[in-house]
Amino acid sequence: MDGVHPHDLGTVLDYEGVAVRTGHHCAQPVMERYGVPATARASLAFYNTTDEIDVLVKGLHKVREVLGA
Repeated sequence: MDGVHPHDLGTVLDYEGVAVRTGHHCAQPVMERYGVPATARASLAFYNTTDEIDVLVKGLHKVREVLGA
């Protein structure tokens, strides 16, 4: 999400009950090469429900609301 540091995004989502991974994800050399300080990613799989994805989307809207992105 443009204008939001991934760690801030992860913190807001955590307060909303959504767990995401933030950081380098074992790709620090590549990220340094391209000037990417960190990333945030949700881990979705076949066992996730549509309700869980809806909670993630609501959480992302909350990130925009709180952090002005």
